[in-house]
Amino acid sequence: MATDDLQARIWDQPAVFTTDLSGVGPKRQGKVRDIYDLGDCLLLIATDRISAFDVVLPEGIPGKGYVLTQLSKFWFDHLWQQGDLIPHHLRTMDPDAFPESCRPYRTLLAGRSMLVEKVEPLPVECIVRGYLAGSAWKEYRTQGTVCGQPLPAGLRESDCLPEPVFTPSTKAQEGHDENIPFARMQQMIGVSLAEQVKQVCLTLYTRAQALAEERGIIIADTKFEFGIHPQTHQLMVIDELLTPDSSRFWPKDLYQPGRSQPSFDKQYVRDYLDSIGWDHRPPPPHLPPEVVKQTSEKYREALERFL
Repeated sequence: MATDDLQARIWDQPAVFTTDLSGVGPKRQGKVRDIYDLGDCLLLIATDRISAFDVVLPEGIPGKGYVLTQLSKFWFDHLWQQGDLIPHHLRTMDPDAFPESCRPYRTLLAGRSMLVEKVEPLPVECIVRGYLAGSAWKEYRTQGTVCGQPLPAGLRESDCLPEPVFTPSTKAQEGHDENIPFARMQQMIGVSLAEQVKQVCLTLYTRAQALAEERGIIIADTKFEFGIHPQTHQLMVIDELLTPDSSRFWPKDLYQPGRSQPSFDKQYVRDYLDSIGWDHRPPPPHLPPEVVKQTSEKYREALERFL
């Protein structure tokens, strides 16, 4: 299917909230992805589910899973061109190259799925912050630090940091992730591996930021994930990469430090949920059609700026 035809179909169809691929393999479900175990690899399907404050909302966002997958593909294609990075987990996004059991579902899988290596994920999430926003801004206002790391005095909300800051966190099975010092990460996975992960994260962020700014987008912060291949013991970049779900994307032409920024990520949904007084605990409220529509348009614009 031609890319233009696929995109037209994606934007016109209802949200894909869940999948049921009979005969493909055991399935487990994350907040956004449906994951099928194909034996020596995994099939990752980005649905249109959206979570806020670690709770999956009742409505999906049409086209969202397509955006996450296509943006990940953009970064996998562009950031590895120099050939000096550790491998990533992506095998293919072409449904025609998927196992035979997937073929009946080609229409559903096209554009929103990836065949990836099966690895053992590291028990940490790896966040790089280039700008002072979100929880980092809240901490800085009271303590002058970001995840315990001191910063210069006098910074404003959304200011560019003197240099990108690496701030790991735990992966919470329930509730919220917890920011941890780098020393704790070293204790959890080993000093050498922790240092390698940190350097890869900073390199990826720096290269991505340069590419994004050429396209009129500031990447304020982003989250990376890593795993170890069980046969080769190779460290690999896994999961989605530099998407509106894992990053804060700001339009460069509207950037103005000293306040919160308009964004292409799901901050729009978070702001709506806070405006109606939701306490961030289940059950979540429904999203009005206009919020769903506006959110879908923000994801779509982010993708169109890159491609």
